[in-house]
Amino acid sequence: MDMLETIKGCRSVRKYTQQQVSRADLAKIIEAGIYSANAGGAQRSMVVAVNNADLAKKIGKLNMAKFNRGGLIGSYVSKEQPSVIDDPSIKNGFYGAPTVMCVFCQKDFVFGVADAFIIAQAMAFEAHSIGIASCIVSRAETTFESEEGKALLSEWQVPEGYICRAFLALGYCDGPYPQAKPRRKGRVRIVEG
Repeated sequence: MDMLETIKGCRSVRKYTQQQVSRADLAKIIEAGIYSANAGGAQRSMVVAVNNADLAKKIGKLNMAKFNRGGLIGSYVSKEQPSVIDDPSIKNGFYGAPTVMCVFCQKDFVFGVADAFIIAQAMAFEAHSIGIASCIVSRAETTFESEEGKALLSEWQVPEGYICRAFLALGYCDGPYPQAKPRRKGRVRIVEG
């Protein structure tokens, strides 16, 4: 698949079947993430792949535990694929996806957030190119603050001083694949000479 077509075709999917992502496909998606651009080439991030639907659901609920709707700008994302912004009854921040990638970065690294989202985007593009749906999810920083969350970090051997900055929900789209929204006018300026 051509890169521009991959970018133009990739969507945030928020309705998933329970079909699990294969280990072979998961390896390709992880590879895209760890080979993505990162600040200074320092590779200060890590990916924890949760390829277990029950654990992904548990973490998805932790992700929503401290979600504050008060800071939201706008109130509509999608009718066909509602987000937590659209539907307050959604309690799983990963929308039922059976697999989730957790992207961790050094807590005090100034470019950690940028690195995490570049990794998540690279993995989303690779997932799309091999027929797997995804959704980048933020609200990561508070997800592992509870005792339950801290226990997971310990179990996964996430180094001290690392914090989750982004998630990528993965799975197979349940229902029609979302259509592209029209592009807003006036978002581009080209300055020459």
